Amino acid sequence: MKKIKEEELIMHIYKDCTPELNAAINQAIEEDTSLKNHLELLQRSVDQLDKLRLQSPSKQSINAILQYAKNALKD
Repeated sequence: MKKIKEEELIMHIYKDCTPELNAAINQAIEEDTSLKNHLELLQRSVDQLDKLRLQSPSKQSINAILQYAKNALKD
């Protein structure tokens, strides 16, 4: 059985892996309860992140970053 990496589980959650990797992950989670639990934990984390309301940075922060970048180009 192929050792499944956390990055591959995340790719699986986002449906961003090859059909071969997808099949390998599906087989691995059927055979390994701890891997299945880890996948479920990652899925819950993604679900919670998707529910967050993100705020835009303040105009003051944006202007400070732009000014810093402008000054860095002068050097």
